[in-house]
Amino acid sequence: MPDTHIRFDWAIKKLLRNKANFGVLEGFLSELLHFDITIKTLLESEANQETLDDKTNRVDILAETTDGELILIEVQNNPQHDYFHRMLYGASKLVTEYLDKGQEYGQIKK
Repeated sequence: MPDTHIRFDWAIKKLLRNKANFGVLEGFLSELLHFDITIKTLLESEANQETLDDKTNRVDILAETTDGELILIEVQNNPQHDYFHRMLYGASKLVTEYLDKGQEYGQIKK
């Protein structure tokens, strides 16, 4: 029997990707996390591959707390045995993208 439920992953990618609807998504995620966040961007999984040999980063949302902390949010729909390894890869990619050449490692946003 086919699955007929609307998934939150689908809602993020189809309905809430419009910046005009970010307030709804920010409100929901802020309540879920118990602190306020601001969505910086919805990440495109297929567009973050710099070369054909690179792995893609499947994180869905890049958000920021009121303290300036960056948060990666992924909606996981199916079980995956290497989920934590994949998230470590995604977090590492974010760190390298937000640290400019010449910056001290101590300036990495946490």
